[in-house]
Amino acid sequence: MSLSLSCCTHAILLALEKQEDKMVKRRVMFTFPAELIKEPIIYNLGQQFRVVTNIRRADVSEGKGWVVLELEGEEKDIERGIDWVTARGVKVDPVIGDIVEG
Repeated sequence: MSLSLSCCTHAILLALEKQEDKMVKRRVMFTFPAELIKEPIIYNLGQQFRVVTNIRRADVSEGKGWVVLELEGEEKDIERGIDWVTARGVKVDPVIGDIVEG
């Protein structure tokens, strides 16, 4: 009986771990200062943090730029990636639908 219970407990723990690892999507707006316009920040975000980036809208000029992105990945990877982007000097705002909050 204990072997059966142990197997069931292990299966439940694995299922819970998989729930935590579910892919999520989040829309954000990045606002870049002039000195970061030419930096590959979105590319590096995808490469370093296993986040899929999908550009939904953008406006970039020599002096500034903004990009509305859909980020897809594990929640913890998205959070770490956003922290990294913010630390680089990019302003990050949440987006609901097509409306920017914040």
